[in-house]
This record gives sequence, structure tokens and C-alpha cells, in this order.
Amino acid sequence: MSIYRCNGCGFVSEESTTPVGQKISCSRCGTPSTVYGTVFFVEKLVERYAAAMRELQALRAADDAPESNPGNDTAGTGPAGAAALMDAADYNTRNFATAEQHAPLQAWFAARRIEAQFDYAQVDTTGFFDDAARLLGDRIDLFGELIDRVCYAYRKSHGWLNLELARLAQKDAQAINQLCRQLYSHTFFARYHYQKPEKIVRLTLQTAPAVRRFFEGGWLEWYVFIEALEAMKAASRANVSCARGVKVVFPNEDLHELDVMVLPPGQSPICIECKSGEFRRDIDKYLRLRKRLGLERQRFIVCAADLSDEQAAALSAMYELTFVNLRSLKSHLQALN
Repeated sequence: MSIYRCNGCGFVSEESTTPVGQKISCSRCGTPSTVYGTVFFVEKLVERYAAAMRELQALRAADDAPESNPGNDTAGTGPAGAAALMDAADYNTRNFATAEQHAPLQAWFAARRIEAQFDYAQVDTTGFFDDAARLLGDRIDLFGELIDRVCYAYRKSHGWLNLELARLAQKDAQAINQLCRQLYSHTFFARYHYQKPEKIVRLTLQTAPAVRRFFEGGWLEWYVFIEALEAMKAASRANVSCARGVKVVFPNEDLHELDVMVLPPGQSPICIECKSGEFRRDIDKYLRLRKRLGLERQRFIVCAADLSDEQAAALSAMYELTFVNLRSLKSHLQALN
């Protein structure tokens, strides 16, 4: 059973015929409303309730705290939109998706006569894309095959796939089954069924373009984005400006897209290019792009999910770029602070 809530009149109703993700006219006022899976809708509602309670507790704590001495005030050293950027520990926030938060990066590009175009929605973490990316990236050794299978099914226009878990260790099989069930509850799969006797997971792919883009590489960008924020938070750099999918236009009108950008206060930006597949043909492009941006090699990073530690070190020695994998990304980012 699915559910929808009308944004026009607030009417809530169950829906059994319209597929999840599509729109239906509200039965009370006729306003088009999106149909959600009931589990997804309830989980989202609980998350927002928890976020509201955390905000309320923070406001109460601020009211109870003693007033600061204006003469010794050292806060507010960055833009208003960036000052509280790292306060959301779980990153379930729209604080990143503002013009104010992007303003320091915008100014950095403008000073170099580079036009930067931002899509603020790319850093809205109130959805499940960042959560799913962390699930996948933290266990890429185990879940990498699932990503490959899903991408292959999309390329071949297959609507479903089966995962045979009997050949795996019991612990690994349970982890994959739990991941698939969780991704399904967050609508990354249209259907999920587990045949327990045969230990087979049957998945129906989600047709939404955003989900396909996620599996075909978007997950890595989200993972790198959150890892970069974690590194900045660990270094107590609260005024960091960050962005995903930055389209830059150079003075000669060359157009490029930068996967992840992070600008700590008082430093040069960190640019991270994310590659979940073949990247070797792009090395020369990255070399030229790094020079045009004027970044040091340590601050222009190519994060390739399939690289071993030895390969990443060898490529970093060969080229004036920094190559990392998902395991070494965090340590390199922390070394820059």
C-alpha cells in the first residue's frame, strides 16, 4: 500500500493503484500529489520529527546558556550561511543548499575570471542519497558487485536482477540482504523479495532517472562529499563552503564540470573528481584542469573506487595529481588541514 499527502489542502490518503514515484490528483482538491511508499513516508516523517526535536533542544540550550561577552566574541568569522554549516552532525539538512553557503566558492571563481554555476539541490542532504552512499561506500569491498550488477542491468535495459547469496559466507549474505531491503525501503528499488529457502534476493529496478544516475556514479560523489565534510568537521573548520556538480566556464568559454568542491576558510579549494569506472583516458584532462584552476597537486584529487593503495600511490608519483581510493581519501583530506 502506498500513500500521498496533498501539498494544497494537506489531505492524506492511501493509494493502491498508482505506482510509487508518480503523481495522482488529490481526491479532495485535485492538486497533483506524489505517491510514496508507506515505509518511506513514515521513515521520512520520523526523521523530520527527530530533526525538529534536535533543533528545539539546541534552541533551549542556547536560551539556558550564559550570554557571551561581546568584547571577547570571536565567532562569526565567515558568511552567515556558512557559520552553522557543520552543526548538523547527521547532515540531514538543507543548510548546504543556499546561495549564502556557496558564496565563498562563487567569489573564489570570480576572482579568477571563471564563471561558476551551482545547482543548490545537489547538496540538499534531506533525502536518502547521502545515506545510501555511505552504506555502499563504507563496504564497497562487499557491495561493489551489487553496484556493478545494477549498472549492467540498466545498460541492458533489464528491469530486474537476482542475487544468489547461498555461495557467500552467512555474515556477508545477511549484510547484502539487509542492504537491499533498506535500499528498497528508501525507494532505490521498485520491488524487493527474499526467497529464504534458496537464499535469493529478487530486485526490480527503479525507473526514476535520479536513482539510475545514483547507481551509475552518483553514489560515489555523494560519498566523497560527505567524507570531505567529515574531514572539515574533524579539523574544526566550521565555515567551509562546499558544492557538488559545479559547472565552470573559463574565459575562453571552455566548459567543465567539477564533481566535489570544498573551500576551507583561508585556504585554496579542494577539488575532488570521482570515478567509479574507467578514468585513465581523462588523466590529461585533469592535469590541464588543475593548472587552469591554479591548484596544488595535493588539492586536486582523483578518487577512483577501483584503485588499490599501491596503484593510487604509483599514479600519484607519475602525475602531478593526487590519486586516492575510498580507504585513503579520508586520511589525505585530514592531512590537508
